[in-house]
Amino acid sequence: MSATTFAWLALALPLLGCVVSALGYRAWPGRSVGWVATGALLASFACSVVTLFELLGEPAEERQLVSSLWNYAATTGLDAELSILVDPLSVLMLLVVTGVSSLIHLYSISYMTSDRGYARFFSYLNFFVFSMLLLVLAGNFLVLIIGWAFVGAASYLLISFWYRRRTATEAGIKAFVMNVVGDVGLVLGTFFIFQGTGTLDLLGTFEQVDGAFTENQAGLVAGTVLLLVGAFAKSAQVPLHTWLPDAMEGPTPVSALIHAATMVTAGVYLIARMHPLYEQAPAAGIVGAIIGCATLLIAATTALAQTDLKRVIAYSTMSQIGYMVMAVSAGAYVAGMFHLMTHAFFKALLFMAAGSVIAAMANMQDMDRMGGFRRAMPFTFGCFVVGGLALAGVPPFSGFFSKDEILAYTAERGGIFVVLVAIGYVVAFITAVYTFRVIFRTFLGEPVAEARELEQGHLHHADQPTNPATGEVEDTDVGFPGPDHHVAERAFPMKVAMGVLAVLAVVGGLVQIPGVTHLLDDFLEPTFADSEFYEALDPSPASEYIGLAVGAIVALAGIATAWLVWVRRPGTADAVRARLRPAYALFANRWWFDELIGALVVRPARWLGIFAQNIFERLFVNGTLVGGSTGVVRASSAAVRAVQSGFLRFYVAFFLAGMVGVVLWFLLSA
Repeated sequence: MSATTFAWLALALPLLGCVVSALGYRAWPGRSVGWVATGALLASFACSVVTLFELLGEPAEERQLVSSLWNYAATTGLDAELSILVDPLSVLMLLVVTGVSSLIHLYSISYMTSDRGYARFFSYLNFFVFSMLLLVLAGNFLVLIIGWAFVGAASYLLISFWYRRRTATEAGIKAFVMNVVGDVGLVLGTFFIFQGTGTLDLLGTFEQVDGAFTENQAGLVAGTVLLLVGAFAKSAQVPLHTWLPDAMEGPTPVSALIHAATMVTAGVYLIARMHPLYEQAPAAGIVGAIIGCATLLIAATTALAQTDLKRVIAYSTMSQIGYMVMAVSAGAYVAGMFHLMTHAFFKALLFMAAGSVIAAMANMQDMDRMGGFRRAMPFTFGCFVVGGLALAGVPPFSGFFSKDEILAYTAERGGIFVVLVAIGYVVAFITAVYTFRVIFRTFLGEPVAEARELEQGHLHHADQPTNPATGEVEDTDVGFPGPDHHVAERAFPMKVAMGVLAVLAVVGGLVQIPGVTHLLDDFLEPTFADSEFYEALDPSPASEYIGLAVGAIVALAGIATAWLVWVRRPGTADAVRARLRPAYALFANRWWFDELIGALVVRPARWLGIFAQNIFERLFVNGTLVGGSTGVVRASSAAVRAVQSGFLRFYVAFFLAGMVGVVLWFLLSA
């Protein structure tokens, strides 16, 4: 069996798990459906590993394999096949998506146990992973667009999973609408590129791009910028990012899946995959790098002022994806994919640990009500610290190596990219501050009542479950969270999943140590060998180690600042907030992007819809076009009925009048 065969199996198994989980939901006893869905993902991961080894068995120059099941359409000028592309880039994504998703499924077995929608949840979860795998394995633009749309649909189903929560359904709709904007960008971008190359095949497009387009040709720049719109919407980059924090309305495993292994990484993958197009349109690449840098700054500063535990981690994801987008847009493809991999490890870990804390708080997510969980939840605390150290970029954790590789390689581009790198270091400091702000406020200090209750061996359960976003009283029936809560200290599957991710968050960076290891660089070389930046961006070992040293100092300085503000001198934060009130208001209100989009897009669109319904459709269409034509027909019918009197003399009179009219017409026209 070939690498492509195992890739097809890796793609098919989550789809099979989705169908089996959905069809047998009434028959599954206990948590068996969770194990079936998780088993499907583990089998998919095993097939991905075999795909890796099969691909490594091929010569380096032949590690781009295409397999097609059938031709969807084959006409003049159109080649649409159901095909997959198996190369180092897609295999890396295959391993990350199936591996991390398997652990999230394992975590969910315990976390979602009491939920009445248990089988439905795992069916959706499997479908989400299938959609992401279809996206990353796509061999042509048609399959890519289908996978892209499926990911958006799956995200809607999972974000609004607790569908009786008004906030959840609104968040799902918001995410869906934002992603549809990105879908339109992707489709239109594909059209522009297809116009020039005449093919939908990815490898065929890349081979023809130099001959089909000149550098920065208008059509190519338009197409690549539209592709960026798709990438920005899916990866939550400004200004199409406002759906991501609201997506925290979904269950915590969904947050981990969206932020770590699927969806938000799709935009990074798209830019890396389309690198021949962006190198022929460098103007679009600069746009991508600037937007990525703006996103990492805006998201990091916003995270400083949030008190919802999951939303802080959500804004952290936006910021880290900004690093990746900046890297792949600047030509540092391996660095961007390296950070994508390590980020999947520590971000999934952080969300799982946050879910454990939220469960201990009976679904409350407000950090202002948390504190002192270190003794009550030692395992969760340890995992959160490991994930936080990796996110902050402290050596030797994985994020330390991947984040600084992005900054080192991006700086090699020179010019405006040096400014972007400087901002990247500033954001690295802010990242360490807000990360350890969460840790110190949640786990240190005096234990709250829930923490004391857990220390005494009892897990807190609220008398009246409430929506953490609005405080509304909720039921625990279908469409709401289940009545029971589960923490890692008491649920073995949760502990195993978090433990594995904690190990990966520690050792994941060892694959790319400057001057020591370059496993990922060697592995991805066949994909990016045609890039002008692959060999050109080569910082010296001395500059890389200087960058690592600066990154470590920045991270430690950020942790020290957080300790000083929230542990050593607890009132400092309030004093700073009072002194910098305008800045705090800006950050706390998320830079007013929701209000801005509401004023510029939502309200005008709503006004236009009301005008179209009440004025244009009701008065003009129904009243004039439909009603007017109806009135004419009715008047004509009434006139004809009046003429039909039944008297012969009337009919003779009309006949004579008609004859006179015909004779006059002939006389006048002669």
